[in-house]
Amino acid sequence: MIFPTIEFCLFFLVVLPVSWALMGRPAPWKLFLLGASYFFYASADWKFVFLLGGVTLGNHLFARLIHRSDDPRRRKQFIAAAVTLDIGVLAVFKYYGFFVEELTGALDGIGMGAPLPVLQIALPIGVSFFTFQAISYVMDVYRRHLAPPSVLDAALYISFFPQLVAGPIVRATEFLPQLTRPRDPGRVAVGAGIMLIVIGLVKKVAIADTLAREVVDPVFAVPEAYGSADVLLAIYAYAAQIYCDFSGYTDMAIGVALLMGLSFPKNFDRPYSAKSLQEFWQRWHMTLSRFLRDYLYIPLGGNRASRPRAAVNLWVTMVLCGVWHGAAWGFIVFGILHGTFMVMEREAKFRFSWRPPSWLACGFVVSFFAFTLVPFRTPDLATAGAVLAQLAQEGAATLWNPVPVLMVLLVIGGQMLPPRPIDALRLRVANLPVPALAGGLAVSIMIVAATIPSQGVPPFIYFQF
Repeated sequence: MIFPTIEFCLFFLVVLPVSWALMGRPAPWKLFLLGASYFFYASADWKFVFLLGGVTLGNHLFARLIHRSDDPRRRKQFIAAAVTLDIGVLAVFKYYGFFVEELTGALDGIGMGAPLPVLQIALPIGVSFFTFQAISYVMDVYRRHLAPPSVLDAALYISFFPQLVAGPIVRATEFLPQLTRPRDPGRVAVGAGIMLIVIGLVKKVAIADTLAREVVDPVFAVPEAYGSADVLLAIYAYAAQIYCDFSGYTDMAIGVALLMGLSFPKNFDRPYSAKSLQEFWQRWHMTLSRFLRDYLYIPLGGNRASRPRAAVNLWVTMVLCGVWHGAAWGFIVFGILHGTFMVMEREAKFRFSWRPPSWLACGFVVSFFAFTLVPFRTPDLATAGAVLAQLAQEGAATLWNPVPVLMVLLVIGGQMLPPRPIDALRLRVANLPVPALAGGLAVSIMIVAATIPSQGVPPFIYFQF
């Protein structure tokens, strides 16, 4: 069940009015949302509901143990056990197969091949997101930023369906305090919620899926069939696609949550307008970036240590950022490239006073990100090499049709325009009367539905992470 589908529309048409009716009674409201969230997750695979429940109960137990203990040594042991539990879930479900295959290959390479147990383990949807939320919960309790809430509140925080499978990664300190106050349907930001849902629908269905069908999927499936012009277009088209696909999901997630009276943090802020890689990661998947900063980079020492040590901390953080995305060498290479160039960028700022013009800096950031997405998109490094090799092959520009080209220019170039007029327009639309907004949503759904192919809406890219 994904957002732009009939199934989700029917689900939400039931959940929203019942949620509004129960808002004045916190306990029934929370129980209803928890049940709706587990139903939503079970629609993908009911067996993983037990994993979600186990992660929730395990982390809640450790949070209570941490909170009750005044012994620093015991608190460290409890937080280590909780984080080990969460990382262990990721290791088993996400990285076990990759580790066994690579280890088997390495042993065969030195003549010490031995049969290692290979288990076919399905990847639970959103496992990276709800485990990171669980880590945020126990870490915030450990740092005494909050006290453990009731088990109902903790369970709702980790499983709340709008952000459950693909983010944004909401901090416990951002979500749990909202549950302490009764919600009021009259104060729900209906306009902002509907507007975000419409924007997300357009991004995902009208732009991202169109670019995938028309340009990206054909080129990355058989790169040898295309010349340099088409491959170059596909590389930038994928940068536009993944932005619209992922930011479209989070727009819809934030909008759905707003309609239910809860606020999520912003996850994207015109990343293709960034003038450095550091700024890019402050604008792209912002909730993941700050999670890695606060729970990995700073604990490693951040930039408080010497410059060489700070560079190592930054590099390690970005490599692990790549690993977080999946168990494949393409993601690791993606993280290594970003870590290496961010270290080089950092050193250049220390050593040189010259700064490139804004247009040149933006162009480099967009191009660097687009090209590092090649191993990110392809199933293996050999295919990534084949895609890049085709940039040296001449050929007709068969895919340079007006619609995909304009979409790429709109998505990437539009982010470099001044944001104030667009923000003002959004505010005016959000303040329209509810009937006008509802009518606009209905019209938008019909228009967007006309672009959906017969096989339906493809899954969001970040569902696999």
